[in-house]
Amino acid sequence: MPGDVFPDVGALSGSDALVQIAGALLSFVLIVAVLMLLLCAIIWAVASSTGNIPAAVKARTGLVVAVGASCLAGAGVAWVNWLIDLGSTL
Repeated sequence: MPGDVFPDVGALSGSDALVQIAGALLSFVLIVAVLMLLLCAIIWAVASSTGNIPAAVKARTGLVVAVGASCLAGAGVAWVNWLIDLGSTL
């Protein structure tokens, strides 16, 4: 079989714009996750100290969701980079 097969992302017409959009969306997700993490931690602390258990439980759930979203965003970038590296070695 002559020649090597590899992904050529630069051959797409809008690849630069696509990379910029993906970077901007990742930044947006991480900023919102950090703000949500701070807000939920504050609400959890205040609700726990005042004895408002339902609000504390909802804030704790929001905190877990924020941590999960930031982990998924970071893991998504790592996974895509791994797939691109894997594709170049095939």
